[in-house]
Amino acid sequence: MIPVFIGYDEVEEGAFWTCASSLLAHSSEPLQITPIKRTTLPLKRARHPKQSNEFAFTRWLIPYLQNYSGCGIFVDCDFLFMDDIAKLWFLRDTEKAVQVVKHPWDTFKEGKKYLGTEQTVYPKKCWSSLMLFNSEHPDCAKLTPEYIDAAEGLHLHQFEWTKEENVGELPADWNYLVEHSPSRAHVRAVHYTEGGPYFKAYEDTEFATEWWDAYRRMTYVLEGTT
Repeated sequence: MIPVFIGYDEVEEGAFWTCASSLLAHSSEPLQITPIKRTTLPLKRARHPKQSNEFAFTRWLIPYLQNYSGCGIFVDCDFLFMDDIAKLWFLRDTEKAVQVVKHPWDTFKEGKKYLGTEQTVYPKKCWSSLMLFNSEHPDCAKLTPEYIDAAEGLHLHQFEWTKEENVGELPADWNYLVEHSPSRAHVRAVHYTEGGPYFKAYEDTEFATEWWDAYRRMTYVLEGTT
């Protein structure tokens, strides 16, 4: 069973369920899907002014939630999967602490994104939006609730809790950044990082049709059970 942890924020609840539904629709293996909901987790830190969602820090709890055993996938809720997550799972490298898509640092520009939140630009931005953790790696043992409560945001998101050589690379088609990634040739997972089509300001964004198709398939199934 593949453990997948999805960031949860009530502002994007529809995105969470659509992401989960798209994972299930394409997976060839059984999945264990867990919402990473702030109010159910043991972090005490206050929300940072630059924090655009509720799972900016809770994502680092994956090794803790797995009792520092096995591997696990974390993904932001504003993803739409278009291929089998088992293909990503089979790429896990037990020599690495974590594996990510290594987007170029200058992909983004300062400004605003969804709901008027700040677009903060820094090296390794969006690397942490999709992570394949090796929760057994010694460096992952550092990621305790106490450590995460005390750490600076950039310390975590720039992977300063581990060595550079322990951050493995995943193929870019598993984290296609809408309106930013250069090629649509082999997209396996779409990431609406600046705002999904469920927000009025982004209703015509790239891959909007695909997201709404997935949403309608999900809600049709739910309505059909009543």
